Amino acid sequence: MADKAPQPAKSKGKVGKPDLATLSGLVLAVGGIVGGLILEGGKVQEILQPTAALIVFGGTIGAVMVTVPLHVFLGAGKRLMAVFFEKQETPQVVIEELIGYATKARKNGIVALEHEAEQVEDPFLRKALNLAVDGTDLQEIRKMMELEIGVDEHHHEAEAKVFEAAGGYAPTIGIIGAVLGLIQVMKHLADIEEVGHGIAVAFVATIYGVGSANILFLPAANKIRARAHQAMQIKELILEGIIGIVEGLNPKLIRTKLEAYARQNLPEGKKQKAKQAKGAPQAAPASTAQG
Repeated sequence: MADKAPQPAKSKGKVGKPDLATLSGLVLAVGGIVGGLILEGGKVQEILQPTAALIVFGGTIGAVMVTVPLHVFLGAGKRLMAVFFEKQETPQVVIEELIGYATKARKNGIVALEHEAEQVEDPFLRKALNLAVDGTDLQEIRKMMELEIGVDEHHHEAEAKVFEAAGGYAPTIGIIGAVLGLIQVMKHLADIEEVGHGIAVAFVATIYGVGSANILFLPAANKIRARAHQAMQIKELILEGIIGIVEGLNPKLIRTKLEAYARQNLPEGKKQKAKQAKGAPQAAPASTAQG
């Protein structure tokens, strides 16, 4: 029997696993605020004001809708899932998939990848493979796929700015809510006890505005940007792999190139660990020679 090329793993379009950093951060932030309130002798019921929530969140959403086009606003709503869930796609998984394609293309020709290309779920990888199988010029492949990377990056940035805008509007809307509450308080100046209670309730809207901006909206914008950066790195990795396949490079050479590329794009902490792991076996002989 002829040797079979390694079967590449199919790209998954699943939402992914819950992002523990986001969930833990929200729990810690809200828990810290509520815990501080309770330690100061307050009650949770004092900050549960549906009217204040309606003013702040309704006003903020409305202001954002005035700011951005509707399709960007709706796209940002869908992108919010990326804040709470992370895909399990890693550079190493993508590299193994690309090496599977490279091995088969080297043995049977790049046209042999036509069937695999149709089964790939990742739209970017499927498009790049189809262009390669169709015999598209190398420079055209690079130009088209880099254009798609740029467009995707622009979309991600536009969606991140939706939450950034919400983070800017929410505190101001919260102040509006507080002022509206104070207006109602002024109607009952004769009852000093009622005035004190009304002022306390009025400022809940400010808490909602400032809290949602700094705990949810602004952090969500930054998390979306971080997710976008990771996605762009994966796409650049895919493009380099497809270019190597079209050039007919040896799969081992493609692996070396892609692994170096993946290490280059690691966060600083992981990059340092990778360097230490790589340099560790060479450290012993050096010290022995000195001794």
